[in-house]
Amino acid sequence: MPNSEMPGTGWVPSPGGTAYDDLAAWVRSKGAPGSVLVRPGGWQFAAMDPARSRRAAVLILFGVRDGVRSTDAGDAGHDDLDILFLMRSGSLSNHPGQVAFPGGAIDPGDADEGAAALREAQEETGLDPGGIDIVGMLPEVGLPVSNFLVTPVVGWWTEQSPVYAVDTAESEAVFRCPVNLLLDPEHRRTAVVRRKGFVSRTPAFLTPDAVIWGFTALLLDAVFDGLGWTRPWDRSQEIPAPL
Repeated sequence: MPNSEMPGTGWVPSPGGTAYDDLAAWVRSKGAPGSVLVRPGGWQFAAMDPARSRRAAVLILFGVRDGVRSTDAGDAGHDDLDILFLMRSGSLSNHPGQVAFPGGAIDPGDADEGAAALREAQEETGLDPGGIDIVGMLPEVGLPVSNFLVTPVVGWWTEQSPVYAVDTAESEAVFRCPVNLLLDPEHRRTAVVRRKGFVSRTPAFLTPDAVIWGFTALLLDAVFDGLGWTRPWDRSQEIPAPL
């Protein structure tokens, strides 16, 4: 793991630090005024008007994967972890069939973005929110196609519980993917959408369950880059986005 300041963050990974240490320190650094998660440029990403958008939250939930000797945050490295995803139903009007983090619109009764993300995750995947430690919240990111400003909420699964697709009309599947597979350069691609003369590119991750691309892949890519976990990969390897 590099021991140098991540560009523009003011955060320095600690030599030999655990995955939880890295997550907690990096998330704290992103709370500084003016911090951004997905920077303009690089990946093509449409602009939006924050004054006219709705607010939402998603849960980026890290857990120690099955078969690893310990669930103690004190000694787990990032190769010991996995992340929770769901696949949206193909019948939905927004982002049908795409892989997403659990989450959704923030309701008036939600105490904050973290509460909204946990509520939505419980409704979608059946997890027990009492077993999740909210590490912190990242700067919100615009999702122009559905007019949402989304706050990514980083969680740590302290007491893991079973997960499943609670409502198949909303989610076709729920799955956990190992971080080391997501970081493997052989499983990374650039997804391309070509439609009516418009071309859009996002990162993509090839997993046994699905191709992760679009907004979710943008967030995942930004988190891995910010943490200093990303391994060099060939962005010129393009695939059509699985629409």
